Amino acid sequence: MRTAQPHLWNSRVDLCLGLLVLIATFGLTPRPLFAQQAQEVLPLSQVQAGMQGYAYTIFAGDQIEKFDLEVIGVLDNFLGPKQSIILVQLKGPKVEHTGVVAGMSGSPVYLEGKLAGALSLKLGIFTKEPIAGVTPIQDVLSPPPSAPAQAALPQFGASAEASVHIGLPTGSTLEPIDTPLVFSGFQPAAVQQFANQLLGYGLVAAQGGTAAPRTDDGHLVAGDMAGMVLVQGDASINSACTVTAVQADHVYLCGHPFLNLGDVQLPMARSRVVTTLSSDLASTKIVNVAGSIGTITSDHLTAVTGKLGAPPPMIPLDLSVRGLTSEKKLHFEIVNHPKLTPLLVALTTFNGLTQNTVYGEGTTLRLTGEIHLQGHAPVQIENTFAPLDSLAPDGLPIALVMQNVFGRLFTNTFEPAKVDSISLHVESVPGHKSFTIDSAWLEKGEAVPGETLRVRVLLRPYRGAPRVEETSVRIPEQIARGTTLRVLVSDADLLNRASRGFAFAGAGGGPASLDQLISLLNRERRNDRVYVGLFVPAPTLLWDDKELPNVPLSEINVVDGRPAPGSSVQVLRESLASEASIPLGGPVSGVISLYLQVR
Repeated sequence: MRTAQPHLWNSRVDLCLGLLVLIATFGLTPRPLFAQQAQEVLPLSQVQAGMQGYAYTIFAGDQIEKFDLEVIGVLDNFLGPKQSIILVQLKGPKVEHTGVVAGMSGSPVYLEGKLAGALSLKLGIFTKEPIAGVTPIQDVLSPPPSAPAQAALPQFGASAEASVHIGLPTGSTLEPIDTPLVFSGFQPAAVQQFANQLLGYGLVAAQGGTAAPRTDDGHLVAGDMAGMVLVQGDASINSACTVTAVQADHVYLCGHPFLNLGDVQLPMARSRVVTTLSSDLASTKIVNVAGSIGTITSDHLTAVTGKLGAPPPMIPLDLSVRGLTSEKKLHFEIVNHPKLTPLLVALTTFNGLTQNTVYGEGTTLRLTGEIHLQGHAPVQIENTFAPLDSLAPDGLPIALVMQNVFGRLFTNTFEPAKVDSISLHVESVPGHKSFTIDSAWLEKGEAVPGETLRVRVLLRPYRGAPRVEETSVRIPEQIARGTTLRVLVSDADLLNRASRGFAFAGAGGGPASLDQLISLLNRERRNDRVYVGLFVPAPTLLWDDKELPNVPLSEINVVDGRPAPGSSVQVLRESLASEASIPLGGPVSGVISLYLQVR
C-alpha cells in the first residue's frame, strides 16, 4: 500500500499541472480566488509610493484578467475633507494600449496581496501613460451617510466643459472613469434628442445589447461587472461598472457615485462584456445587460452598493402605436425615482414611438393615456400634435409632454407620487392637421338674459382653404341689463390661463395636495378644439384647486385676508359663465375677443 502512494501523488500532480496548462492555454482564471483575496484589506495609512500591485477587470466575455500597477502617491483631502485617493500608474500590454477604460471603475486594486481600493478616476485625455486614481477600500466599504433627498445631483470630479469655465487645464484633471449608460434598442438619433439632459446628469451614452439571464448571474466575485437598471423590456437602459468586493449578500462596485443619489431602490443586474473598444479619446467596454440579481441600495461619493436577491418593483409602461392598417404594442418597465423617472419616461416614449415600423414623419399624432397612482385618481392624458416644419422629429412634443406631466407629479411638495402603471396610445393620421383662429363674430351685438346666440369662427387650416365652424353661447338669466360681456374665442391654453390664472401657469400658488394637482391636470382643456368662453364682469375666487365664480366682494375680502395655512388664494376680475368647444382633429392656436351688450 505504501509503495502505491507515490504513484497516486504523481497522478494528482500531473492532473493539477494539466489543469494549470489548460488555464494558461485558454486564459482561464479560477474565479473563487478573487473572492478570497478580497477578505483582507490594506489600510490607506500603509500605502506608500513605489508599491507594486495589480487589479482585476474584464476586457471581453466573462474572463477576469489581471493587470499590474504601481503606486505614484497618495493625494490627501482630494475628494473633500478626509477623502483621499491613491494615484497609480497602470502597467501591462493591454492597459497601456487601451488606457483607462470606461466601465473599469470599481476594479479591485491589490497591494501586497491585500485589497487596497477601487479604481475610480482617470487623469486627463490623450495622455501618454495610463494614470488612474483609486478610492481607498475603507471608503468603499464604509461610504458616508446619505445626502438629503432634495439635494442636487453633485458631480464627481470636474467635467472637461466645467474645467474650461473654471480655468483648469482639461488634460491634467482627475475625473471619474466614465460609467457608460448603455442603451439597448435605442437608435443614436433618439438618444441625441436628450443628449443635453444626459450630459447635465454627467452620463455618457453608449450602445449595447441584452444577454439571456443565466443561473449563475448572481454569483459575483471581485472583477465581475454589474450595474443599475433604469429601463427594461422591449428596450433597456442600464449602467455598468466593475465589482470591487462581495461580502455575503452585499456588493460594492464603481468606486465612485453613479449620480450621488444617496439611498435608492434601483434594480441591480449582471453585465457581460462583449469586447473592449480601444480609443485614444475614450476607450470603453461594449456591454450586454443580463439577468436581475438584486437591488442597488445606495449611491454615494465613494461607492455604489447593492444587495443580492429580489429586485425592487418598477413602473410598467405600455405603449401602443396605431397607423392606418396596423398597430404595434410595446412594453417597458421604468425605475420609480423623482429625479430620473420624468426623463426616462420621455426618452423611452420617444424611442418607442419613433423607432417603430408603424410610425412615420409628416403625420398628425393623437395621444391618449392614463397614469395610475396608488391611492389617487388616474391622470388622464389627451392631446394632438401636428407635424413640425423644423428638423425636430414629429414625435418629440409627445415625449416632452410626458416629461412635463411626470415632472409636475414627482416635484409636488405634498407626498411621493407612487406610480402603479402607465398606458399610452398614439394614433397616427396621415397629413398635417392644424388650425389657426383667423376671425370670429356673433350673430348680433346685443342680447337679453337667457337668450342663446350663435358664434361663428373662421379657421385657417394648415395649407388649406379657410372654413367656418359654428357653436353657441347662452346668456345667463340672472345677468343684469346693461352689462357688457366678453366672448373669448381661443385655443385651450389661452382659455386655461384666462380662467385659472397662475394656478395653470405655475407661477406660484396652485394646488395644496396631490389630489388637487391631479384634478387640475385632468381639467386642462385639450389642444385640438376651438373653445368659446363667455366671461361676466364678476370676480372669481380661485381657492386651491376650486373655482368659485361670482363671489361677492365682501366674502372675497374675508377669505383673502385670512387664508388657511398652506392654501392658495387668487382673485380674477372675470368669471367664466359658460363655455362651448368644437373638436377639429388637430391642434388649434389663436385668440379673438368679442364684446356683447346685455339690454
